[in-house]
Amino acid sequence: MSDLTFKKAFNFCLNRPKGMLNIFWVFVPFTGWFALGGYGVRIIQQFLKGDFKELPKFDFTPDLKLGFSMFLKALPFIFSYIILLAVLWAIDPRLHWLRLITEIFVIPFMSIHFVNKMTVASFFEFGVLKHVLNDLGGYLMALLKEILLGILFFILSFGLIGFPMSTFTKNIFLADFYRRSMK
Repeated sequence: MSDLTFKKAFNFCLNRPKGMLNIFWVFVPFTGWFALGGYGVRIIQQFLKGDFKELPKFDFTPDLKLGFSMFLKALPFIFSYIILLAVLWAIDPRLHWLRLITEIFVIPFMSIHFVNKMTVASFFEFGVLKHVLNDLGGYLMALLKEILLGILFFILSFGLIGFPMSTFTKNIFLADFYRRSMK
């Protein structure tokens, strides 16, 4: 397993630039979106194995099935989160800061845990958040690197390559943090 550097994260898509063309599936409603979702799951699973070399090959039918399956499995968490937000809003609209904390410290890590385990229950295994608390500095550093990489890819979006690069490397540092913290 190799260590993830900012340079490796930046070059991930560039090592197999042809793979960035898969972003055009976004123009195919529903089936293309689910296929890209499944492809994104496979990319994060690749990150979780410590493989940051290049984009994997896109395989439409298996990626479509995986994306649709993961979407269905994520629905209970999505609905639970919407209900939680509604309850917090009903209790006191000033509790919006809890949403921010959840979206920074809970959802990203739990999403990667979900992609790793691929079960509905894994989205509700909140005990794994102890890894974030145990290495809060490492988690915040991973978030900062994600933000910096996102800014760089945003700038590159004006040249059209930044959009697929940001899409396909989303959560690369968080997945690496998850991989290292779950050892």
